[in-house]
Amino acid sequence: MKKNSIILFFLFSFIYAFPQASIKDSNIFVSLFSASYTLQLPGGDMAKRFGLNSNIGGAFSLKDKKNFFYGAEFNFLFGSKLKEDNIFDSISTDIGFIIDGSGEPAEIYLFERGFYLGAKFGKVFKGFGPNPNSGFLLTMSPGFLQHKIRIENPNSSAYQLRGDYKKGYDRLTNGFALNEFVGYLYLGNKRLVSFIIGFDFTQGFTQSRRYDFDKKKRDTSSRFDLLYGFKVCWLIPMYKRAPDKYYY
Repeated sequence: MKKNSIILFFLFSFIYAFPQASIKDSNIFVSLFSASYTLQLPGGDMAKRFGLNSNIGGAFSLKDKKNFFYGAEFNFLFGSKLKEDNIFDSISTDIGFIIDGSGEPAEIYLFERGFYLGAKFGKVFKGFGPNPNSGFLLTMSPGFLQHKIRIENPNSSAYQLRGDYKKGYDRLTNGFALNEFVGYLYLGNKRLVSFIIGFDFTQGFTQSRRYDFDKKKRDTSSRFDLLYGFKVCWLIPMYKRAPDKYYY
C-alpha cells in the first residue's frame, strides 16, 4: 500500500510540475487517462479464422505544448464469430460431436480472445474545437499482437480437451504489430467532456506458437493479420489549472 502511494505521489507531482497557461487560448502539457471501445473487422489471414470482434482498452498518454502525443496502451480483443470451425474433426464423430467421459455429446463453445500492447506516438493538428489543444489526431504504435481460439468445455467433461490437450487446438498466434489511428481529439475547456473518435488500423506480422493436433504438425508459416474499425475513447485529462485572472 505504501509503495503504491509513493508511485501515485510521484505521478501527480510530475503532472502538476509544469506551469500552465489557460487551456482556452494556449497549447498546454496534459496527461490523459483513457478507456476505449473499438468495433473491428478482420482482414488478411485473420479473416480466415475470425469474424467481427470487439476491442476494449485503456491507455495513459501525454500531449505536450507542441501538440506531440505519446503514451502506452493495452487492448483486449474478444468475439464469438469463428470461421475456422473444423479444428475438432479428428476427435469428432461422423456427425460432428465430441463424446465426453459419460458417452454423451460434449458441450463445446468456441470464442475469439486476444490482446494488443503497444507504445503510441503522434501529433495533434490544430483544427476546429474549443481550444488550441483540440484537433485532428494522427498516431502510430509499434507493439505486440496475440490471439487464439478460447475453448470452453463446461465441467471439463471431454477428456480430449482437458489440460494441455486443449492447447493443441487453440491456434495461439502472436508477433510484432503496427497500429495507426486517424481521428479527432476533443479536450473540453472544463474537463467535463473530453474524447477521441476515429479509425483504427492494425497489421500483425505473426506466427503460430502451437503444435496443431488436428493437423499433426506445427504451423511454421508467417501470417499477416489485419484489424480495422471505428474507435471511441473517453478521456480523463489531468493538468494544472491556470489561476483565474481578475482585472480592476
